[in-house]
Amino acid sequence: MKPTRTRLLVRLYPRRWRERYGEEFEALLLDRDDGLREPINVAWSALTEHILPTYGGTMNQPVRTFGVVVRQPSAFFPIAMSLVALAIVLGHIALFGVAHEADEGAAAHLWQLLMAGQVPILAFFAIRWLPRAPRPTAWVLALQAGAALASMAPVLFFNL
Repeated sequence: MKPTRTRLLVRLYPRRWRERYGEEFEALLLDRDDGLREPINVAWSALTEHILPTYGGTMNQPVRTFGVVVRQPSAFFPIAMSLVALAIVLGHIALFGVAHEADEGAAAHLWQLLMAGQVPILAFFAIRWLPRAPRPTAWVLALQAGAALASMAPVLFFNL
């Protein structure tokens, strides 16, 4: 790429970014082809840098993927609680059928405690992880909602 074009493209970035990475980036651009694709990518990257600036630090930033987020206790426990509640409901149906009882039994009370006990854990999880890793956290919340709906389905379907 031509030197004047590379200097112009590097000037699109914020001043702090140019001070830190400018020389190295300009040398990288000088080795590139003089096509149309590179300047468009660089301009887009510069615009992104103005909106969401890169701050210095280590290159080994913590990776926050779905697997990392779902292994957090505040993510795992609500899913486990929903699955245990589902097992309690299905076990009650398998043992006693879907006959309506005059008084709610222990299974119903356990189900209610497990389902209500998830709410503060879910709130803590969402408050802590949504700002750090929005996309994986949204997937974990969707998984938690699916597990809760799976636990509620037999109760609603059989009017227990």
